[in-house]
Amino acid sequence: MSTRALRRLRGKQRGQEALDLGDLTLGDSPEEQLDTANVSPPSDSKASSRKAKKNKAQKNVSNIYELIGDADNEAEHISPDEEAEKPDGNKTSSTEKDKNRDDEKLQEEVSTKSLSGDKVKKKKKKKKTKVTSENVQEAAPEDNIDLLLENLENSNGVSLQNEDCGGCDRRSVLHVEHRNLNPETELKRYFGARAVQGDQRPRQRNRQFHRSTWMTSPKESWPRFSRPGISMTLLQSKDGIQYFTFEHSRDYQQVQFKFLDAVESMDPNNIVALLQLNPYHIDSLLQLSDVCRIQEDQEMARDLIERALYSFECAFHPLFSLTSGSSRLDYLRPENRAFYLALYKHMMFLEKRGCPRTALEYCKLILSLDPDSDPLCMLLLIDYLTLRSREYQSLLQLHQDWEEHRNLSQLPNFAFSTALTHFHLSQQEDVDSEESNKERHKADQMLQNALMMFPGVLIPLLDLCTVQPDAVVASHAFFGPKSQIGQPPALAELMALYVGRTHSLWREAAVMLWLEESVKEVLRRVDAKDPLVEDCQNKRKQRYQSAPRNIHRHVLLSEIKEATSSLPFEVTSQPVMGFDPLPPLDSVMSYTRPERQHSGATNESTLSLFFRSLLPNFNLQGGPRQEDDMEVARAGQELNQEVNRLMVAMRDMLANIRFQEPPREDNPYRDEEEWD
Repeated sequence: MSTRALRRLRGKQRGQEALDLGDLTLGDSPEEQLDTANVSPPSDSKASSRKAKKNKAQKNVSNIYELIGDADNEAEHISPDEEAEKPDGNKTSSTEKDKNRDDEKLQEEVSTKSLSGDKVKKKKKKKKTKVTSENVQEAAPEDNIDLLLENLENSNGVSLQNEDCGGCDRRSVLHVEHRNLNPETELKRYFGARAVQGDQRPRQRNRQFHRSTWMTSPKESWPRFSRPGISMTLLQSKDGIQYFTFEHSRDYQQVQFKFLDAVESMDPNNIVALLQLNPYHIDSLLQLSDVCRIQEDQEMARDLIERALYSFECAFHPLFSLTSGSSRLDYLRPENRAFYLALYKHMMFLEKRGCPRTALEYCKLILSLDPDSDPLCMLLLIDYLTLRSREYQSLLQLHQDWEEHRNLSQLPNFAFSTALTHFHLSQQEDVDSEESNKERHKADQMLQNALMMFPGVLIPLLDLCTVQPDAVVASHAFFGPKSQIGQPPALAELMALYVGRTHSLWREAAVMLWLEESVKEVLRRVDAKDPLVEDCQNKRKQRYQSAPRNIHRHVLLSEIKEATSSLPFEVTSQPVMGFDPLPPLDSVMSYTRPERQHSGATNESTLSLFFRSLLPNFNLQGGPRQEDDMEVARAGQELNQEVNRLMVAMRDMLANIRFQEPPREDNPYRDEEEWD
């Protein structure tokens, strides 16, 4: 223990050693006690001067951790000198008592003590500067917070590098920055902090205190938050990757069953009523957000999605990380799908709001939750957001790291976007001519390969860019209508998705000139019968026969009409719910909905069955099946035929209805008041 701490325990303070209570006895007179107390002002002046110099020395030190060690070292170095001063103080007090405390001699002794004290302080100051310089060198490696956190992370066994996820390269690709999850960061960079925060009013005193979150900022207009019954559980930790899942409580499960009943009623008012009782029910917020968006209430739709994200973030596990890229959520579990969809819808609102950089961070966040399966196919979107935010090196790094195990070049969006990235890099002003020519040559080669691999992209792209193609290009068999008809359906879906989403990136004049030059070179190579052209044709025939379910799900969520029109019939024929579009066929159900008592189709009247058939979700075989499937199917077929006959009869009846006109009066000027 240092001498400074010992002095504090003993009740002593630095600079007050002359006032020793041990010298005072019970036999001392009150006058002697007062005279002894009068000795303290000179020592107090010494203490004040010492504190002033200490504060002056502290201002020159920027590290607060050094001040603690310096104070202890200073106390240890000062203590021998102070002990040397103590007997002098006792002698002066004794001489003053013997000489009847002469005022003039007391002043002389005080002045000599102050001079000697100044000399001692100068020596102490020199010693102190030496000690602080040594402590700075020793404390520098210990005070590195990033190094300490990294060592702590490694000691706990939480490593971001693994073989399955591509090691440190994939970590850098999936790494998300917290500050970029806030759209205000990007808006301030565009318009300035004053323009962004100008409309924000100061908060009132009786405001609600919300939990601080990264993804959303709680609003005062939101209902008071109470835990809806969602929690997150850590399933396992393997190779530095943590696998989590959301769980629903018993009360939340009952609310979920009521929500499914409200959806089947086809009445949004039932969802609104349910949401008034449970303001943070996730699926109700997602479904009602779609209703508001269809009714063009974008502000309310975005607010509902942010409320859902806030409810999710309040349920996060302490080990769940949004930014490290090492946390996983299985999309096969229905409890986790709502988090994927809420993030996706929030990302699309940010992109439409003009924040592509923030949307890119959310895209990487969704991809990091399940990079192997990629249930929402974020690889079909990340290139567009990267180009819009002008993060060219990030896109090239993703293509380089994942090309080997994901074959990104076989996707039309990556084939064209990487070429466009190299072209933009060649057009930058801060690049020298040699590097610019190198990037331009690489861009030409990649664009030509993309056009030969996916020739059906050119004509639809020019149509959406309102550019009339050349007669030679439009009439050529390689880019003409024949290329559109003969392509596989899965490839047509991917190309329509890319063209409908990224056609705005190709409207620049410089990009169009570059595309024109590449098209002419491709036609020359096609006429010269380049072997690469035939090789690409064989690859198109062998691949892209059927698209997986996650691509169909992505197309439905994107709502790009050029892509949705190319979906197969088995996808468009089934109902699609906004809270769970195209659920996986092998879902992992943690709890099941209790069976409802459905009345059979034969118990319904013909008229009620007719009106129910006008609904879009009408299905005659929707009731519970009996043991004999053949009889049920035959009964349903006969009932369907009867309904069809009834509908034909109703149409004929409505078409043959004639309304008899009222008889005309002879006196057209008759007043209406004459009628009884």
